[in-house]
Amino acid sequence: MKRLIDIARQFHDDETGAAMVEYSILIGIIAAASIVAIIAIGGWVGSQFTGLCVKLGTNGAPGSTC
Repeated sequence: MKRLIDIARQFHDDETGAAMVEYSILIGIIAAASIVAIIAIGGWVGSQFTGLCVKLGTNGAPGSTC
């Protein structure tokens, strides 16, 4: 019985799983923020290229997609 109590006490005091969960949540937040930033920057770059294409006025240029 004493051994069972010691095992239960040791399990109760073990905090390595909690730290792993905290780090996993932190990595998830960083990954989500990175994805949002990449999508936002991609949209901005796309609009800049579209604006440049319109300003240059590629009338009849071969390969023009504007």
